[in-house]
Amino acid sequence: MLKQTPSQTVGPYFAYAWTPELYGRRPLLSNVLTTTDTAGEHIRVEGVVTDGEGAPIRDCVVEIWQADAQGRVQPGAAGFGRCGTTEEGLYRFDTVKPGATGDGEAPHIAVTVFARGMLVHAFTRVYFADEERANAEDPTLALVPEDRRSSLIASRADTPGGAVYRFDIRLQGDRETVFFDL
Repeated sequence: MLKQTPSQTVGPYFAYAWTPELYGRRPLLSNVLTTTDTAGEHIRVEGVVTDGEGAPIRDCVVEIWQADAQGRVQPGAAGFGRCGTTEEGLYRFDTVKPGATGDGEAPHIAVTVFARGMLVHAFTRVYFADEERANAEDPTLALVPEDRRSSLIASRADTPGGAVYRFDIRLQGDRETVFFDL
């Protein structure tokens, strides 16, 4: 009889291997998912990853996966990125705002968070504050208690460089980001 392999902690050297650019080496993946030719609204998604006391986590890895601007998931397309957090816990992705996938879901970005000491990586989603109607109809967001949904909504700021969505990730404690079991 096969049994599930037990989980192990992620660290301590995962950031060095997964985000070598933070250590002066060539990156394996990038946090830039677009080129000037990429169709759709070019956006930046950025935030800070914090622990239960609100302190920034400096050696965390954030991965995203998303559809393109038309809501299509295309093999080989740049819909996947990885970013290590800075000393201040900051991460950022330059991408396009995803379209709705057509199955009733609001436009969103899937997020996976890895950090030293975590036994299992955490899964969450970024929804967009300016997609209020679509968010109200999203079946996954509807599963989240109403008073916790705001932890999944990125606020928008229009800057001279373009649209920036702020999405802070709090791993535990008060105002913890909602995480999903897969």
